[in-house]
Amino acid sequence: MDLIPKPDQVVSAAGNLAHRVVYGGLADLRPMPRTLIDEGTLREVYHYRPAAHVRDQDDPVLLVTPLAAPALCYDLRRGCSLVEHLVDQGRPTYLVEYGAVSFKDRSLGMEHWIEEVVPAAVREVSAHSGDRPVHLVGWSLGGTFALLAAAADAGLPIASIAVVGSPFDVRQVPLVAPLRPLLNLTDGRGAITRIYQAAGAAPAPLVRWAFQLSSFQKLVTKPLALARNLDDADYLAQIEAVDRFTANMVAYPGRTFGQLYHRLLKGNALVGGTFDLDDGRTLSVGDITVPVLVFAGASDGIAPVGAVKAVMPLLTASREARFEIVPGGHLGMLTGRAARTATWPVIDAWIEDWTAAPPRRTAKKTATKKTATKKPATKKAATRKAATKKAADPPGGDEPTIGANPERRYGSAGSRALRR
Repeated sequence: MDLIPKPDQVVSAAGNLAHRVVYGGLADLRPMPRTLIDEGTLREVYHYRPAAHVRDQDDPVLLVTPLAAPALCYDLRRGCSLVEHLVDQGRPTYLVEYGAVSFKDRSLGMEHWIEEVVPAAVREVSAHSGDRPVHLVGWSLGGTFALLAAAADAGLPIASIAVVGSPFDVRQVPLVAPLRPLLNLTDGRGAITRIYQAAGAAPAPLVRWAFQLSSFQKLVTKPLALARNLDDADYLAQIEAVDRFTANMVAYPGRTFGQLYHRLLKGNALVGGTFDLDDGRTLSVGDITVPVLVFAGASDGIAPVGAVKAVMPLLTASREARFEIVPGGHLGMLTGRAARTATWPVIDAWIEDWTAAPPRRTAKKTATKKTATKKPATKKAATRKAATKKAADPPGGDEPTIGANPERRYGSAGSRALRR
């Protein structure tokens, strides 16, 4: 709103306030309908119901949820939901989440998600969709899990990985860098260590506070921002949805939080692209061969551009490694209002580029006869053949098209340079 509001702004603001009073809010918070298809220890795999007006096609997409954050990150609200977007595109869409963490889960470490949860979800999704390879999309720690799971088992049916806001060098995180020397002084006996060891988990209020602290400036200026946007229903709806997301954060299992705190935060263990498992093995993202797309948020305080981009030189065996900077903070880059025109179209194009041809179930003669009688089908078959050939080409061929649109504000020229 203007400092001196125009009449139409006053009317819109009054309407928005009335709607909040009468209906309790402006955001459409209905979840996208889904069905549970597999479950295990802290593992629930869901399949989202296909849209009535579109038919599921191509390879499935599996959304990997980070720990502590609710799966609402992918289905924030109607009109600003990555799940809704993928379903409307006709993509078979799945999600793995972990449920509530309790004291009995205190002994579970990161290995549980890297070696059991994510691989089991990938195999289940592949089988459920007709043995097709799976595109992984992981936000924050979910992206880290996706990469390490792919590094641990090269035999998983993974078509590609899209990593959204996953830091690999915490020295470049402004909130963490000044504190690391102080954290190391405690030698593992600090107050934070005692809290999670006694509770068996990192309590949800602590997790919520840490997330809010990362956007402290937005938190302080929120009342003013609300007052200035009282006439913007979409803005107010987004604030409501983000508040619900933050309120639903859950605890970290004690041992997992200990690994994150001591290894990743204090020790910066991922900066070299490796992670040591309890059985003595060392995982390396340099062993990942599938294509990897990495997103960084331009204003992300939890995973700044430099901290995320640090993984790029480590993906030495990947068929293609792409880096994109998109508008938004840590959550906004995934499901903010700008993500609808910045992040999501890039994910769409990436999945399309690396989608395999459908498995052959009929003889070649039948397919030839069908394409000969229907010209549109012939054109579609030719397009699919070209896309398959493009996916098979090793790095060094024609320049990819993602991020090359001159109308896009955030390009990927830097990522293409990595391939030269």
